[in-house]
Amino acid sequence: MIALSREFPSIFGAPAITVVDPRIFALRYFAECLACNHCADQCCQYGVDIDWANMETLRTLGPSFVDFIAVPPQEWFTTEIVHDPEFPSSAHARTRTRNGKCVFAETNGRGCRIHAYCLAHDLDYHLYKPLVSILFPLTFEAGALVPASEVLDGTLVCTGVGPTLYDAVRPELLAYFGEAFVAEVDALAARS
Repeated sequence: MIALSREFPSIFGAPAITVVDPRIFALRYFAECLACNHCADQCCQYGVDIDWANMETLRTLGPSFVDFIAVPPQEWFTTEIVHDPEFPSSAHARTRTRNGKCVFAETNGRGCRIHAYCLAHDLDYHLYKPLVSILFPLTFEAGALVPASEVLDGTLVCTGVGPTLYDAVRPELLAYFGEAFVAEVDALAARS
């Protein structure tokens, strides 16, 4: 692990990153997800951890969002709440799955309905879509920015080609952790 000069909290306060795994500068994946024609959104098959406050934010979007999602709100999230200080509200659940995919996955195409709704309604998807989903195939654990387990265990089928994990997710890291964070990690990437 490579220690950063300081702690970098996300725009939500948590998670906060203090170290990065150097493998994020070497491991690669096919980052053009919607241009993929071989995985059938494999990464969406288990749902995703979602912050408690994020769940509430989605519920406040109202009937137009419910109609767009086309799944009743009571079927959106699991009922088990996990207390985890790395999440902005210190608690998370998971999105449920339906027919082998996250309930928010497009059923007649590709991608995420939360993301699509935000684009259609001029909303910043960073404030609505689960953080874990946006950062994938990077994730955070114990203050570290690390490759997701699916990259490390080889179950993510789109690894090995394309940009590095860091380069592919860099714009999202910038949105969540800011310019100072990205500048410091860019310098680390340049030395790798």
